Amino acid sequence: MNKEVFYNISKIIERDSKSSTYKFALLRGVIDIILDNSPFIQPNEFHVQIPMGLMVEKWMLYYYPILESEILIPQINGNANLAFSKQFEEIIQYYKLRGGFSSFYNDLKSKGIPEEVQDKFEKLVKKLVETISKMPMYYLGRSLSQEYYSIFKVEQSRLRNYKCNDLESLIHGLGTFSIPVEYFEAFKILGSFINGQDSLLFKWAEFSVNASGRRISMSHVLQDVLKGPITERNISESKRIHKNSLSHIGSVYCVWTGKRISSYEIDHLIPFSIWKNNDLWNLLPSDAKINKQKRDKIPSPELIEKQRNLILDYWEIIHENQSVRFQKEMQVSLLGNQAFSEWHLTGITQLQKCCDYLIENRGFEAWNGKLV
Repeated sequence: MNKEVFYNISKIIERDSKSSTYKFALLRGVIDIILDNSPFIQPNEFHVQIPMGLMVEKWMLYYYPILESEILIPQINGNANLAFSKQFEEIIQYYKLRGGFSSFYNDLKSKGIPEEVQDKFEKLVKKLVETISKMPMYYLGRSLSQEYYSIFKVEQSRLRNYKCNDLESLIHGLGTFSIPVEYFEAFKILGSFINGQDSLLFKWAEFSVNASGRRISMSHVLQDVLKGPITERNISESKRIHKNSLSHIGSVYCVWTGKRISSYEIDHLIPFSIWKNNDLWNLLPSDAKINKQKRDKIPSPELIEKQRNLILDYWEIIHENQSVRFQKEMQVSLLGNQAFSEWHLTGITQLQKCCDYLIENRGFEAWNGKLV
């Protein structure tokens, strides 16, 4: 890889404008999207296209807890507000008595934003796209050259006639942006380090502490910046839904050994500690001893192939009992632009690719299903 790219990334983080946290949010967003290994990422010879909707989702996840916080966490130098704070605060206020951040994300990912607040949601989305496109994407890289849109390029925009109420419609309705392929490769390999405590996240928190006149602590800012939308309650609810679906089938077999089990645990196929994914397809019944042995390891593509039929059987059961949620989650996380009608074949293939990526590119330990 081109060493100049790594130097450029470091220079952007250190020297590009620091008047707001937009730059940090943009870089954090593109890295998280790449590390999520989204099936909607489209590479070609020189550039990699990414749905703008995925970046909008990331900004919603980053800024919701910050704007919701009872303690002011500055995001812009001076007295100015975030460009989208008014629109975002209306959404936050709506969800305040309806489960907060977690409920908002659940609606965005699975159920859809309620009609009564959809107009406000669409205004927020439009404002986020406008801010992302005309601020950090426009200026980022100016420390390297005098050109605008020197790294991020807005490839397509469909804002004028778009309608959306969930993540899938955001992905398909907001066009794309692109980055050079060499930056994509750099973020794919070193993105987890760039987004670590000593870099983007740390500098984001450091910015807020300094902007507050050091009236708030680094630990408090990091707590809100790192806050995720999925709670233990959400995980328990998804596992309860899964168990209810399995209660109709009689015998249950461990997904990793194929052995009949009288009691079982619902296991995150791709560990939750590695990928904060609570989708129903990512939850499967496992023998407790096997589940404990697997822990944070990634099932090998060979193991997935070996257990293909059993995985598909469980996916079919969930599809029959939770068809709408299953389809939405499967489409966004695994299938991408592939037709849902091919989910039996494409889902397994994409799952294998995802696990292979986590093992070969991210360095996580592979697991072959055997007890040691």
